[in-house]
Amino acid sequence: MKQYEHLFFDLDHTIWDFETNAKDSLEEVFLSYELQNIGVENFDLFYEKYSIHNHRLWDRYTKGFIKQEELKWKRMWLTMLDFKIANEPLARKISDVFLEKLPTKKKVFPYTFEILHYLKNKNYQLHLITNGFEFTQHQKLKNAGLTDFFQEVITSEGSGSLKPHKEIFSFALAKTKAPLNKSIMIGDNLEADIKGAKDFGMDTIFVNHIKVQASIIPTFTIMHLQELENIL
Repeated sequence: MKQYEHLFFDLDHTIWDFETNAKDSLEEVFLSYELQNIGVENFDLFYEKYSIHNHRLWDRYTKGFIKQEELKWKRMWLTMLDFKIANEPLARKISDVFLEKLPTKKKVFPYTFEILHYLKNKNYQLHLITNGFEFTQHQKLKNAGLTDFFQEVITSEGSGSLKPHKEIFSFALAKTKAPLNKSIMIGDNLEADIKGAKDFGMDTIFVNHIKVQASIIPTFTIMHLQELENIL
């Protein structure tokens, strides 16, 4: 087995349970602003619409078509338009409050703490490469009790690039002084994490929590974080 030294984790959807935390945060905002009284039938439908817009706008953001600020508020604006609520100031306010609440949530995937302790005890150097925003991602780590596991946290905002672009991986190796042949990327996103790292020449572990059919072949695939013990 190849001997790795530096492990580069993705954060959202890989170890931090973004979907659960985002849904909990958005429901609190929904109830606080009483959106059911201004034309939104129910929260589940609101979240379904939000998820569609969020996914589409994140895709545009990672491809460089829109800026971070547009992504943040426009996903709320477009969701509200689906319910014929054309209130941009409210959309911007909801977006701000949502982004304040989101990083306070603490849910992680099963076996997250156990596997991070296991890897630290084996003297791996753990880092993060994330497309999230600098302040938000650090707050997530702090509130979930994950900060101390990672030596370096490389964000798209801090590096000036986004996965899957090679520049963010190059920035990460330079910052951590990690040799490429001793490094491996661990993430859930086939395009951003797996294809991005693979194109850069880095080995990969696809964390397939939702059991999708992989269109890109990683070095390794796992269905549960505990399976990292079979590789590392």
